[in-house]
Amino acid sequence: MPVDSLFPRLEPLLPSVGKPIQYVGGELNATSKDWDVAEVRWALMYPDAYEVGLPNQGVQILYEVLNERDWILAERTYAVFSDMEKVMRANDIPQFTVDAHRPVRAFDLMGISFSTELGYTNFLTAIDLAGMPLHAVDRGDDDPIVIAGGHSAFNPEPIADFIDAAVLGDGEEIVLAISAVVREWKAEGRPGGRDEVLLRLAKSGGVYVPKFYDVSYLPDGGIQSVVPNRPGVPWRVAKHTLMDLDAWPYPKNPLVPLAETVHERFSVEIFRGCTRGCRFCQAGMITRPVRERSIEGIGQMVQNGLEKTGFEEVGLLSLSSADHTEIGEVAKQLGDRYEGTNTSLSLPSTRVDAFNITLANEFSRNGRRSGLTFAPEGGSDRLRKVINKMVSEDDLIQTVAAAYSHGWRQVKLYFMCGLPTETDEDVMQIGELAKRVIQTGREVSGRHDIRCTVSIGGFVPKPHTPFQWASQLDHETTDDRLQKLRDFVRADKRYGKAIGFRYHDGKPGIIEGLLSRGDRRVGRVIEAVWRDGGRFDGWSEHFSYERWADKTAEALADEPVDLDWYTTREREYGEVLPWDHLDAGLDRDWLWEDWQDAIDPNGAIEVEDCRWTPCFDCGVCPQMDTEIQIGPTGRNLLPLSVV
Repeated sequence: MPVDSLFPRLEPLLPSVGKPIQYVGGELNATSKDWDVAEVRWALMYPDAYEVGLPNQGVQILYEVLNERDWILAERTYAVFSDMEKVMRANDIPQFTVDAHRPVRAFDLMGISFSTELGYTNFLTAIDLAGMPLHAVDRGDDDPIVIAGGHSAFNPEPIADFIDAAVLGDGEEIVLAISAVVREWKAEGRPGGRDEVLLRLAKSGGVYVPKFYDVSYLPDGGIQSVVPNRPGVPWRVAKHTLMDLDAWPYPKNPLVPLAETVHERFSVEIFRGCTRGCRFCQAGMITRPVRERSIEGIGQMVQNGLEKTGFEEVGLLSLSSADHTEIGEVAKQLGDRYEGTNTSLSLPSTRVDAFNITLANEFSRNGRRSGLTFAPEGGSDRLRKVINKMVSEDDLIQTVAAAYSHGWRQVKLYFMCGLPTETDEDVMQIGELAKRVIQTGREVSGRHDIRCTVSIGGFVPKPHTPFQWASQLDHETTDDRLQKLRDFVRADKRYGKAIGFRYHDGKPGIIEGLLSRGDRRVGRVIEAVWRDGGRFDGWSEHFSYERWADKTAEALADEPVDLDWYTTREREYGEVLPWDHLDAGLDRDWLWEDWQDAIDPNGAIEVEDCRWTPCFDCGVCPQMDTEIQIGPTGRNLLPLSVV
């Protein structure tokens, strides 16, 4: 039966809410398909506002991969602001998609991409607005199967009560496999109901279904075991790794929003994965191995994307874009091709040891010379060795000297506060380093309009990293160190006004730490916060530490664990971690040894990038049956004709 659009009921209400255009849809390159023709239907959600969610590459890629199949229909939905939530509840309008304004509850599957844990409350709002039971155990055969993905899905335990399943890793192939299982189950007349289709997904080995695993706890609050409770369900669920990125040149038809979004550009992912081995970086660890897109593939995607969208900026994205083996040729040949046009090229933050002036000049050829961003992460050489960020202070100074001497006036430096073994002195070194950057810039340029912006984020230990066992710095100490740093820099009349500071207080990081390393008991906290009005917790203006702290204390009052237990406590090797039954390919003993190397009392031991050195046995390639895929190819970016 066709599912009617909710738009006739929604449209008259739009003038009463802020930014109504974000609920209208109708973007260039959006897909509209016949409901009755499709056999499997997906509602894809990014659990944040439209302006944040629409540019998300993951959702756009899956949206297109699914809709390319004539038997699958995929539409998108986003979090609604509080004013729209009130209007929807008052007028009995359920959570809807922006493509055809169909009710989310009518779909077979609901896929949510979590890039941050602070989107959990928005997810609960969407489930509730859709008219679905909040808890997965209460859902019936007519409710969508709710599947979590994205980086946060590598520890889905805090939301295990609310999701039916989770998928680890790359989604392009597994969403099609899931669709095929659901298609077959529906064609057979839905035998065994909801449990049967979830069991089929779980037995495939590629989908984690929390309800098929029992968690038991020790008297001290630790986890005793996580055990499958159905025959045929695997003890560990492995991540998915997409090989040969050139075979998956998505998005081919990028969405062009009608409303303003946080990124007004066309993005091309030039490679996936990272083997630099930064010990704090979850993204680098869980996306191994490195898989490069060829120079030809990049050129074709850039050309197609610009023709299909009209965007004037192309972002060449990855975890460390300047590490692409052919980045010099990519930059030069794209620069040649689009010279004299309105098209500009950009890289995200660049590693100090991968930056060079030739590369920077290629990316600023069309006269758009923006500031340069580098991420030393740690304030001192000692601390950078702890985190395996092998960049010395002299390396950084030489790099910024080259930039300032070639006409750049603005440099942004990104650091973290609260890293393992960090001291007050390490944080003060951030100030000394920023001063030296300004001094160097003035000397090499002969100018005094040199600027340096210091951006500082709080360190949050993440699952599947060597730092997953680390204690998190309490928010009081974090705030105290940052205040001392700010006072130290401002007190210097020579450099203080040339150095800008951007940082958040330590409280949001503590809650992110609770959610990132939490177990199933944390689900009670998330639900309590949501019922108390928690929404858009990733936005500083909506976040309430007091609400989270109070609800954590209430929800865990009868447990031997509390907020500090989940955050500021260091773990031991023998402790069962909530995500140990989820396999990112990384050998647990290798992660522990790398953690011990970081905190070696004789000084941290650094690990090289395995792209260029012998294998360090992290486990990913043999365990996942994958391999590093890198150039150089020696080929040219095609076509070479100037636009």
